[in-house]
Amino acid sequence: MEGTLMTRLEAVESIDQERLPEELATLGKAVIEGSFNGQTEQATERIMPHLLQAVAAGLGTGQQRLAIGEVLGLLGDPRLLVPADDAYWIEVPYEAAPIVIGRFPVTNDEFQRWVNDGGYDDRAAWTDAGWAWREGCTDPWPINAAQDGVEHFVVPNQPVVGLTFWEAQAYAAAHGARLPRQDERVWVCRGEERRPYPWGSPFGEGNANTQEEVLGRPCAVGLYVRDRTPEGVMDLAGNVAEWTADEVGDQRLIHPGAWNQPSLAAWAKAIELKLPSDRDAGLGFRLARNIA
Repeated sequence: MEGTLMTRLEAVESIDQERLPEELATLGKAVIEGSFNGQTEQATERIMPHLLQAVAAGLGTGQQRLAIGEVLGLLGDPRLLVPADDAYWIEVPYEAAPIVIGRFPVTNDEFQRWVNDGGYDDRAAWTDAGWAWREGCTDPWPINAAQDGVEHFVVPNQPVVGLTFWEAQAYAAAHGARLPRQDERVWVCRGEERRPYPWGSPFGEGNANTQEEVLGRPCAVGLYVRDRTPEGVMDLAGNVAEWTADEVGDQRLIHPGAWNQPSLAAWAKAIELKLPSDRDAGLGFRLARNIA
């Protein structure tokens, strides 16, 4: 089996484009499962460029791309950055002042690092209201993320989901950042051209991870290559809904476009109200920061 798998991996360059996504997913899963027997490192190095190329090109059906994205995440997606990295951020011109915003929604990989570093015990990162919620909460994200049956929601290169506003706000503050305002997010998505979606119009098929794609879960960040602004901000229309900084009474505004929402929710100006203690398997967040 080992020789057969390595032979197939060495022959990836010669596989036609139609068969390539399925073969990459199959071989990637074999690497993860340790089926290459002592050659896992070599197999990872060999397959990684092909996985990245497939993601960048948007190869395959939605389900095939989903599988490729998961394999990439479990093998160690080199696209993933942290807020301390300059490339994490994109600067977008805005009529009021330039907006500096995260290239991707915050990923499981990022958030888990903060958890491991004691983020939930860092009082300085939490507002008074957030800390009051924290002290009374019996099931914060780390507990929910460790439950059986949620493995497909905690893949490292997928957006972190199931977070309250308070958890998102604390993560942002701990990294010298904040949640974007709704007007900032709308501008980033629409730009000077006033695009209804990051790619323009119409909504079309296969452009964003919404309910119509029938993936049934979040996917790796940047997997839908057309859900991207000219500046390079990705996953604004679909994949996961996002908390914003805006308050309406005791509620918070979110942009609702997500894998479990219809395409109507993907519109740049779409909004929904949530209590700050709400959580959902389709709700995550993105960071913004002020220009120093």
